[in-house]
Amino acid sequence: MTGKSNPFLRSRRIPAAAFWLAAAALAFFSLLPARASAQVRNDIVPDTWQGDVLRPKPDLHGLTKLRFVTDSDYPPFHYLDEVGTLTGLNVDLAKSICEVLEVECEVKDVDWAEIFPSLDRGEADAAIASIRISPESLEKAYFTSRYYATPARFVAQKTSDLKDVRPETIEGKKVGVAKGTGHEAYLKLFFPDVAMASFDTIDDAEKALKSGAIDLVFGDGIGLTFWINGVISEGCCEFRGGPYLDTKFFGEGVGIAVKKGNRQLAEILNYALEQVHASGRYEELFLRYFPMSFF
Repeated sequence: MTGKSNPFLRSRRIPAAAFWLAAAALAFFSLLPARASAQVRNDIVPDTWQGDVLRPKPDLHGLTKLRFVTDSDYPPFHYLDEVGTLTGLNVDLAKSICEVLEVECEVKDVDWAEIFPSLDRGEADAAIASIRISPESLEKAYFTSRYYATPARFVAQKTSDLKDVRPETIEGKKVGVAKGTGHEAYLKLFFPDVAMASFDTIDDAEKALKSGAIDLVFGDGIGLTFWINGVISEGCCEFRGGPYLDTKFFGEGVGIAVKKGNRQLAEILNYALEQVHASGRYEELFLRYFPMSFF
């Protein structure tokens, strides 16, 4: 993020150039007919809300404005577009929350290092910056329920016969993974008989898969989605098996952060998130930025 690593993010940063290349390749999916689009939406399960009974409207007395902060360099979640306007899934979701609550909305970008201090100093009410809910981040802020989670996925060459990916079906196969990640730990535990190839970066594993040096890659679904559908992969590969959402290895998901102890605002935001879901607005936004599901 803005040149610095972000230990609270679930997935790797997607460089803006790579995002725009992949977005161009995916753009035609936004033109799917309504029936086809509905089918894609049904396959997207980004968080824990599955049409549960809606909670009652909380007391909004005195709440007239919400001030959100985010970062500006993590497309397609939050980024500056071609004309310098802050946009992305997180930005549009924040605005949708304000619409539900019928309050004035402000969304501004700050340096990543200023996300939590902005909450502590009272300069912002909430942070919507793809911050994963983790023991480290919970020490710094209080969180809403997660509004998306990133699954782990396997990727194979399209010509591969590995259609049914299970521990017994890929025994002895070469599987690329990034070193020191939850994905590597998950493979070691649940796929102990694969020939695991640990790479310094997931980019290196992708290159090896494309060249045919390995049989599969196992990694973060979001980053792999943009690689699969981007120019660099040259259409070589596709998802196989999964998704995998074990919170012990891949995290609790991403939530909206508020100042530590501000449970009341978190519950108000949870109510708004549920309403955004129930109206269909969440699926609309998710498909806008992810026309190809990573689930």
